[in-house]
Amino acid sequence: MIDLYYWPTPNGHKITLFLEEAGLPYRIVPVDIGAGDQFKPEFLAISPNNRMPAIVDHAPADGGEPISVFESGAILQYLADKCGQLLPPAVRERKAVLEWLSWQLGGFGPMLGQNHHFTRYAPEKVPYAIERYQRETARLYGVLDRHLAGRGFIAGDALSIADLACHPWANAHAWHHVDLADYPEVRRWHAALAARPAFVRAYALEQTYKRPADMTDEMRRNLFGRPA
Repeated sequence: MIDLYYWPTPNGHKITLFLEEAGLPYRIVPVDIGAGDQFKPEFLAISPNNRMPAIVDHAPADGGEPISVFESGAILQYLADKCGQLLPPAVRERKAVLEWLSWQLGGFGPMLGQNHHFTRYAPEKVPYAIERYQRETARLYGVLDRHLAGRGFIAGDALSIADLACHPWANAHAWHHVDLADYPEVRRWHAALAARPAFVRAYALEQTYKRPADMTDEMRRNLFGRPA
């Protein structure tokens, strides 16, 4: 059994997508980041960066005590190695998956997240920041669109953790003011994956753990202004 410390954000969706695709049994432990659950001592014990997702594996491969893992990229690689799925063992294929996983973790996530912040959440509009992050968002979508030409999946002929890392951010395209019609290869890839039963199940969890539509001062402080 995997305990998944989760809230319905793109990074949270990455792990539910993996668990649903791989068919691993798991239990969701909600971490309401608007309410400040990420600062509770019991969560910080497994995620010292006070960010979700995190997992606790109660049946690790070495047969020892439960293992906790934090940071979405590390969790995806850990789970892929644990169950032998979605990360090929061959050197060249594995290399490609890890390249695109790193691309998402270093760019197609942080930059889109900054786009969300300055266009949706910032208490005042900062034109320079909005232009910078929207321009970088467009550049990253262009990189992905060109790469996906002639490919069904990001890193080869099969679904991998690279797809699981990138899809939730593309799924939030309306949040960062992107029309997928401008990126036809991304649109094709996004739609094909979104129709997979495991993806449908994973994204449906958002209805159970919905965030309030209006952000309170307390939520804003927990999300953007509170020290660890």
